[in-house]
Amino acid sequence: MASLLQVENLSKAFGDRVLFDNISFGISENQRVALIAKNGAGKTTLLNIIAGKDDYQSGTISFKRDIRVSFLEQEPQFNPEMTVLEACFEDDNEIIRCIAEYESLIHGGDTKRLEEIISLMDFLKAWDYEARIKQTLSKLQIHHFDKKIGELSGGQIKRIALANALIKEPDLLILDEPTNHLDLEMVEWLEEFLRRSKMALLMVTHDRYFLNRVCNEILEIDQKQMFSYKGNYDFYLEKHAERIEIQNAELAKANNLYKKELDWMRRQPQARATKTKARIDSFYDLEEKVKQRQEKGSVKLEVKSSSIGTKIFEANYISKSYGDLKILDNFHYNFKRYEKMGIVGKNGTGKSTFLKMLMGEIKPDKGSFDIGETVVFGYYSQDGLKFDEQMKVIDVVRNIADEIDLGGGRKMTASGFLQHFLFTPETQYNYVYKLSGGEKRRLYLCTVLMKNPNFLVLDEPTNDLDIVTLNVLEDYLQNFKGCVIVVSHDRFFMDKIVDHLLVFQGDAKIKDFPGNYSEYRDWRDIQEKQESENIKKEKQEIRAQEQKSVQKARKKTFQEKREFEQISSEIDNLETEKSQLENGLSSGTLSVDDITKHSNRLGEIIMILEEKSMRWLELSEIPE
Repeated sequence: MASLLQVENLSKAFGDRVLFDNISFGISENQRVALIAKNGAGKTTLLNIIAGKDDYQSGTISFKRDIRVSFLEQEPQFNPEMTVLEACFEDDNEIIRCIAEYESLIHGGDTKRLEEIISLMDFLKAWDYEARIKQTLSKLQIHHFDKKIGELSGGQIKRIALANALIKEPDLLILDEPTNHLDLEMVEWLEEFLRRSKMALLMVTHDRYFLNRVCNEILEIDQKQMFSYKGNYDFYLEKHAERIEIQNAELAKANNLYKKELDWMRRQPQARATKTKARIDSFYDLEEKVKQRQEKGSVKLEVKSSSIGTKIFEANYISKSYGDLKILDNFHYNFKRYEKMGIVGKNGTGKSTFLKMLMGEIKPDKGSFDIGETVVFGYYSQDGLKFDEQMKVIDVVRNIADEIDLGGGRKMTASGFLQHFLFTPETQYNYVYKLSGGEKRRLYLCTVLMKNPNFLVLDEPTNDLDIVTLNVLEDYLQNFKGCVIVVSHDRFFMDKIVDHLLVFQGDAKIKDFPGNYSEYRDWRDIQEKQESENIKKEKQEIRAQEQKSVQKARKKTFQEKREFEQISSEIDNLETEKSQLENGLSSGTLSVDDITKHSNRLGEIIMILEEKSMRWLELSEIPE
């Protein structure tokens, strides 16, 4: 396979903070590579460097000559005055330029030039390309092609940027968190699109089902180094565990040797002999190695939750609409103690609106929420990242509490609590603006959980969190002594956490499904298959009825009468021959050759009789 991208000895640092040092890797044709690392380790920075949007200290980046590359940024930017289609046509490609001019001219312009462009569209076979663009946009729920970018939400802009990256059909596709702002159906469509595509892929995503089904290689940035795993996410988990086990065994040996050497160093006289210099130098090398031990940092979510009573909340016949868009219509639900509910549905069906009504941020048109007196909400919202960027991380937490109650009489300082969330003492005194997007999300999660809630309302909590944090958050939620409502497009996360779903189907239709997302998807596939079969059967019955009606509405033609009489006679003759052959075969007097001939002829007659009989039935239903 031809190499498309080669990265050699690449290093990047921000001041004295090194993200990665002398890393090397390559991407070839048909490779689908995922980049994994903890938040703040430099995943997005590495993609930006490869795309030419960020600089680096040392190393080389080489692309195959004439390679086409598409890059989906984490936060794409477009001219707000552009229309949706203009944003998609923003590329130096002859076909795209032609389609863009055609789209401009059909809304008014030079008629003569329009005729020339239509001819050029025919020559370049651009009509199929334009149809693919609009189909891709529709799959990503972008339907108003003439709408200005400035009128769209951040999620819609991200989906337009994704469509833009896909429709260019590059040799190498680079995606930074492509599943953010996609609903579950869109994620599954994108997953299937990439699996069938011949494009090489380099992406950052925390969707573990997506990783497992799309990627065939995992690159991991760990301790400023790059590790490669030639397989999907399941393979990575297995080999990563093996690597850490080997590394820890080596570090244990080094640690034991270090203790012995430390004892030797302490026993040396002040004026050391020259002959010990080599051993002293070796000691300092060993000391450095031990200091670089594998730190298994993990988010320790051992926070006490407030006790919760038997009454949680009741949605009393809630109705909510925005013009013609109906979100809820006379919706009633009684939430139970320790319930863990997932909410899924297409974008725009009202999932976040439902949460905001529950939290009192939006008022329903009709009905009310009756919330129990002991309920203490912890609300993680999509737009909750509203920190003062000039504050230090430690001060963000101290503004909530200097100490956190862990239960059982145990207390923890704000600084100690942050360390459990992987914020080192050094990082705690950094300003918020220095944090990566994922680190800010982790800090936000920290501020929600430290308030000791007994009812967690989580709106897309998985966006931008690394896999380590997701694993521990999942473990925490599974053991959480309280109630949970979660909206998420992360299928793996939903499968592990929820015990049932509210499925927002649109137009105020909501289904309560008793199971997790994968179970719901299996059930839905069965329902859709059955529905498809029922529709097919109904159409066949309708066609049969229509055919009968047509036949009853007319009489046999002269030719059909002759055919009917002829078939009747042929059937009689075939039945006679069939009977003779059967008698011969059962007589026991035939030779082997005759038995073979009789058997073959009998098979032919049976097939002919079936055809003649079907035609006879069709003709018999037509009146004389």
